Amino acid sequence: MNLDNFKNKTAKILLDIKSINISAKKPFKLTSGRLSPVYVDCRKIISHLKERRLLISMGCKLLKKKINIKKIDYIAGGETAGIPYASWISEKLNKPMIYIRKKPKGFGKLSQIEGELKKNSRVLLIEDLSTDGKSKINFCNAIKKAGGKIKDIFVIFNYDIYPDTIFNRNKLKIHFLTNWKFIMNNLKKKKSLKKEEILEIERFLSKKN
Repeated sequence: MNLDNFKNKTAKILLDIKSINISAKKPFKLTSGRLSPVYVDCRKIISHLKERRLLISMGCKLLKKKINIKKIDYIAGGETAGIPYASWISEKLNKPMIYIRKKPKGFGKLSQIEGELKKNSRVLLIEDLSTDGKSKINFCNAIKKAGGKIKDIFVIFNYDIYPDTIFNRNKLKIHFLTNWKFIMNNLKKKKSLKKEEILEIERFLSKKN
């Protein structure tokens, strides 16, 4: 299995369905607060059935190669974008699913985790993408607080431009289908952007925060 082939195919899909948005003159504000000439919208994937099935298939193959799926007890989706991907992956891997709220709901049992998570269960967190990783740590902390164990996170797209110390500090490993390296390679092949636009994106991506 050629993982670079998966990353290239995923990058092409994201560009084809316009999940990659570019606006150098009016930058986007990321969840991290950083202004960016590019914005990745993985939520678009849910509306494209053929592409969605291919991405989920590649994602499951990647996970089977990278981690021991037999040791995973639950697939967890992060609110909200991670929930559909967790649902499809849990079905394909034949694993029960839970989902995690960004914060405990303010009524009833005040739950942050929905579904049934048994103590000491091993959990795989699924999200659509990762920028600086802070929201992933929030979800992982909720899993640990509820008595679960987590070592691995899977996303469709990893910005891969931020230091990965936040994951290292928390003893977590992030797995992904593609990143900016493969997006940029495809953009250059397509020749759909001006040279100035390519340079602006590359300048942004080279600034590690």
